[in-house]
Amino acid sequence: MEASRMVLVWPISRCNMGRKHWIESHSHRRRGCSPMALKIVGMSNGVVEKAAIGGGLISTPVIAWSLYTLKTTGCGLPPGPGGSIGALEGVSYLVVVAIVGWSLYTKAKTGSGLPNGPLGLLGAVEGLSYLALLAIALVFALQYLDKGYIPGPLPADQCFG
Repeated sequence: MEASRMVLVWPISRCNMGRKHWIESHSHRRRGCSPMALKIVGMSNGVVEKAAIGGGLISTPVIAWSLYTLKTTGCGLPPGPGGSIGALEGVSYLVVVAIVGWSLYTKAKTGSGLPNGPLGLLGAVEGLSYLALLAIALVFALQYLDKGYIPGPLPADQCFG
């Protein structure tokens, strides 16, 4: 499927033109001055899809645990040994945002969401990620209304001091 391939265009041309000059000459494409294209390797063989499935299946329960802890205690997950639980929590939020961003990009580009993936798991992870993002917005809003703050990404005195 075309949705699983992506090419990024570098904003600076090979001949180091200024941005205004590059934009004006972009339609003409002078010889030797075309933008450099960066290819993302591994998009077509399913590696990214499998990583998104694995990351999403781990991240969504971690976020559910984090949001439950936030709503009941007013703080996120404890840092854990060596900060491992807090790091897992932070990475989980990033994974969910990345999956939703990828889904929105694919939707804008192709008109449909992510492909189902093996056993429909990528589609399930996509749906769970949207639900997690909705739950994040809801719990963060309730936290702000109840407590007047949303805990930051690093352990603070008000929670783990």
